[in-house]
Amino acid sequence: MNRNHFLRNIGRGSLALGVSPLVSFNRQDGEKMDPKVVQEFVGACHRDMDKVKTLLEEYPTLLNAAHDWKKGDFETGLGAASHVGYKELAQFLLDEGAQANIFTACLFGKMDIVKPMLTAFPKSLNALGPHGFTLLHHAEKGGDEALEVKEYLLSLGAKETKVALY
Repeated sequence: MNRNHFLRNIGRGSLALGVSPLVSFNRQDGEKMDPKVVQEFVGACHRDMDKVKTLLEEYPTLLNAAHDWKKGDFETGLGAASHVGYKELAQFLLDEGAQANIFTACLFGKMDIVKPMLTAFPKSLNALGPHGFTLLHHAEKGGDEALEVKEYLLSLGAKETKVALY
């Protein structure tokens, strides 16, 4: 075997070894969550703590599941509870381990989270949550607890509370 042939074969082998783990990571084996169950859970997170608890007992992975209402309008249970201002349910979901986000931080008036996030990522001021609700909307839903965050968002130029998605 000459040197060029050897190097070519080594390169092919290295490529195959490097790609095969990536291919296996892209496979989605197993059952997917029933979209109707996800929709039921996310819908309940707008208004029904008891139903949320019951569904989470039966399907623990619903905690961070997202429903696509249409055209990429994704919403998690925490997103639902947050944009309607249901703080008790939002806190319950966070206590269960739901993925926190800047929208929920606005709802709870967490300036120590919101300000550094917007300093690091200024374009997030105009980020849209479920159904096109903005950070300002979430701060308004937070009431007195979120007044400092609301004033901060306004000082940065936030104007809209909701933007049409479709």
